[in-house]
Amino acid sequence: MAVKKTSKRSNKSWQGRLTADADAQTAAMLASLDADFALWRYDIVASIAHAEMLGECKLISRADLAKIKSGLKSVAGDLESGKLKLRIELEDIHMVIEKALIDRIGDVGGKLHTGRSRNDQVATDLRLWARDAEDNLKDAIAAMQEALVAKAEQYSHVVMPAYTHLQRAQPILAGHALLAYAEMLQRDFDRLDDARRRTDVCPLGSGAVAGTSLPIDRKATAQALGFTDISRNSIDATSDRDFLAELCFACAMIGVHLSRWAEDWIIYSSVEFGAIELDDAYCTSSSMMPQKKNADTLELIRGKSAAAIAQLTGILTLIKGLPLAYNRDLQDDKRFAFATVAAIHQALGVAAGIVATTEFNESRIAAGLDAGFLDATALAEYITAKGIPFRSAHQIVGKLVARADKQGKTLAEIPPADLQAACDKIAPDVAKHLGAANVVKRYSPEGSAGAKQLRKQLAFWKKKLG
Repeated sequence: MAVKKTSKRSNKSWQGRLTADADAQTAAMLASLDADFALWRYDIVASIAHAEMLGECKLISRADLAKIKSGLKSVAGDLESGKLKLRIELEDIHMVIEKALIDRIGDVGGKLHTGRSRNDQVATDLRLWARDAEDNLKDAIAAMQEALVAKAEQYSHVVMPAYTHLQRAQPILAGHALLAYAEMLQRDFDRLDDARRRTDVCPLGSGAVAGTSLPIDRKATAQALGFTDISRNSIDATSDRDFLAELCFACAMIGVHLSRWAEDWIIYSSVEFGAIELDDAYCTSSSMMPQKKNADTLELIRGKSAAAIAQLTGILTLIKGLPLAYNRDLQDDKRFAFATVAAIHQALGVAAGIVATTEFNESRIAAGLDAGFLDATALAEYITAKGIPFRSAHQIVGKLVARADKQGKTLAEIPPADLQAACDKIAPDVAKHLGAANVVKRYSPEGSAGAKQLRKQLAFWKKKLG
């Protein structure tokens, strides 16, 4: 369909250079209100700080400043209540706010944009949002860690198998496995904390690309908005989205860690394993099979990681080929960042609830603990401590395991004479080294899966989480 040309002047106050407004389809493409509406509070706050700076620099009068602040607060009230109509031709929330302000206080409202561009305005709002997002995610991580620590203490006495290659490996305490996830999440917390330092830089005053000839005070605005520093380069400041990409990466990594945990607990909650019992509030059933208790929330959390990885890929792809400085492609940066933060924040909240309400099936775990020769490594280390090279001890125990497996016995059930026949260094005291419970008691180094180490870990986490 051919687009009709028109000589009618554009009605938009910010594009006097153009002779026409966009047609309906183009206007829809130009609009980002559905995404950036979430920034309205930040835009109001940043606009008030900018206006106050303009007043201090005598670029607007005190009377004009009072009208602008009053008008912005009025606009905020209508946005909060939903009274303000969002018009697609205004493109984004920033122009919605400016138009509403001018409608209320007249031409004085047009003075608000003195010394700024939508480019540095949007960059500032995004950094304010990202700063809060990072803080909120850290709070959600801490809540998940608190649930893990409480559960680790509750089941600090339970001996269970650890797995490598999803095969039984060595015995551990259940609390040790739970705290492994707390460690992963701490790295996520630290990653967000570190990223926040790079987010906490104010670009306002960078203008469209080169700053402004007006004598504004950028540091005053940054201080009013709680930023620790201002950007050094106006070109970089208006086009930089590294901080959003970094936030998306942090979310993707949180998602991966949550997905690993969810996968473990989906397996552990199955009838075949029966190691844990999920609370009914975090499960669903089947529309056809009445017996089903499905770990759907864990599956959905596992799925959130896929979305987070996709959003990270999206924002990196978006910015990878952009020349300096601002390009309209960046309008879509919010779609990636907002979605991933919302999904991961939700996943963390649900995950903390699952951990807090899940029970370990101690009797089921104990009943199957002897299967899989969990004490084989301990036996090899016992022989090594008697002076036999570990590789030789490994061979001796491997042969003993093969024999016991054929006979349907555990290592502890092999007659002492047969053990001594396999290695003359094995003495009667070997009985104290066999069996999962005995193995756990003997773990030695810091960070091992024993009771002594778990007590130290729990003390560390309790102090850290306050």
